[in-house]
Amino acid sequence: MSVWGKIGLGLGGAALLVGAISFGVYESRKGVVTVQTGRARRQDLTAIVSASGEVKPKKYVNIGANAFGKITHLYVKEGDRVRKDQLLAQLENVQSTADVNATQAGLEAAQTDALAAEAALKTAEADLVRAKSDYEHTKLDWERAQGLYKEALIAKSEYDMRKAAWETVDAGLAQSQARVAQARAQNDSADRHIAQTKANLTHATDVLQKTSYVAPFDGMITNLPVREGETVVIGIQNSPGSTLMTLADMSVITAEVKVDETDIVNVRLGQPAEVSIDAMPKWSFRGVVSEIGNNAIVRSTGVSTSQQTSASQEAKDFKVVVTLQDPPEDLRPGLSATAKIMTATRAGVLTIPIQGLTTRTQTDIEAAKNGKGSVQAAAPKAEEKKDEQGVFVIRNGKAEFVPVQTGIAGTTDIEVVGGLKEGDEIVSGSYKVLRTMKPGASVKVDNSEPKKEEES
Repeated sequence: MSVWGKIGLGLGGAALLVGAISFGVYESRKGVVTVQTGRARRQDLTAIVSASGEVKPKKYVNIGANAFGKITHLYVKEGDRVRKDQLLAQLENVQSTADVNATQAGLEAAQTDALAAEAALKTAEADLVRAKSDYEHTKLDWERAQGLYKEALIAKSEYDMRKAAWETVDAGLAQSQARVAQARAQNDSADRHIAQTKANLTHATDVLQKTSYVAPFDGMITNLPVREGETVVIGIQNSPGSTLMTLADMSVITAEVKVDETDIVNVRLGQPAEVSIDAMPKWSFRGVVSEIGNNAIVRSTGVSTSQQTSASQEAKDFKVVVTLQDPPEDLRPGLSATAKIMTATRAGVLTIPIQGLTTRTQTDIEAAKNGKGSVQAAAPKAEEKKDEQGVFVIRNGKAEFVPVQTGIAGTTDIEVVGGLKEGDEIVSGSYKVLRTMKPGASVKVDNSEPKKEEES
C-alpha cells in the first residue's frame, strides 16, 4: 500500500471516530432540560397584602346649609386651620332676628301678665280669708239669736235682721271662693302663655342660629365650594348650593384602601402596615390597621353589595382603614396611597423561591415512579386526577418531583413546612420549563443571567 493510501485510511478512521464521539455526545444530551435553580434556605419571612386607595382624615364633616338665604360673610378660606366654635360663615338674618325680638317682647308681656294674675290671685285669696272670718262671726250671731228668740228674749225684728246678715255673709263667702277659682285659672293661663311664648322663642332662636355656622371641632377647611353673595338652599348632601364647606380633623390621618376579597381573610385589626404616597415617593409612613369593612364593594361600580338587589359575579374589594403614625403636617386629603399590610411574620423559617412552586397530577407522579409505560391504560382513579403541590428537586442530575406543604408567602419567597430540608436545590425557572417538565427528567443547571440584546 502506498503512503498516500495509508494516509487516506488513517484520515477516514479518524473521521469515523469523531463521528462516533459526536453521536454519543448528542445521544447523551438528548432530552436534557436546561433549568435555573434556587435553594431551600432559612430566613425571616413576612406576608404582605398590598392595596391602593387614598389619604383621608379620620374625622371630617361636610357642613351643609340648614336654612335658605344669601351668604353675607365668609370668615375662612380653603386651607385655613380653625378652632372649635369659631365662626365660619354667616347668612342674611334680618327676618329671623326680627322674629326673635318680637317673640322676646311677647314673652316679656306674658311674664308681666303672669305677675298681674298672680297678684289678683293673692288678692282673691285674702278676700276669701276675710269672707270666711265674717261668715264664722255672723254664723255665731245667728245661732245665738235662734236661742234667744226661742226664749222670747229678743224681738222678731232683731231675729230677722241677724238671719239676713248671716245669709248675706254666706253668699259673700261663695262669691269669694268663685273669685279665687277664677284668679287661679287666670294665673294658670298666664303660666301656659309664658310656656307657649318660650317655645316660640326657642323656635325663632333656632332659626336665627341656623344662619350662623361655627366649627364643631378643631380642624382644617379642606373644601370651600361657595362664595360670598351666593344663595344656599337646604337640599341633598353634596348637591350644589347645599354644602358650604368641609372641615377635617387633620390630627389623625388614615389611608383608606381597598383589599381584594382573596386577601381580606388574612387582614386583622392591629396589624402593622407601611404606607407610601404617590406625591411623596421618597417617604414611607408606618401605620396600623384600625378598621375593616364588613360589606364587599363591587370593584366596577364602588357600590356596596348590601345596596344591590341582585347578586353579582364581578370582582369585589373590602374597605380597610390604616391609621398613620406621625403623619406630616403638609399631608392633604385625597392623595393616592398604597398600603402594604404585614399579615404574618415568621423568624428563621425554611423558604424557597415562590416561582419554583408548581403542581402535577397523581398520574404524572406515578408514571415517574414506575417508569414510562408502566402505568396501565385503564381510566385513572378519582384521586389520581387531583393536582399535588410540590417542587422539582435536583438529585443525581434529574428533576425529582417532591410534594411540599407551604405556609405564609412573602414577596418573592414562600414558607415550606414539610417535604424539604435546608440546602435542597430546586428548579425555579423558567416558567415554560416548569410548566412542561416531567418528573424524572434529566436537567442541566444554568444560573447565568440572560444576555441582553445588543442595540442595533
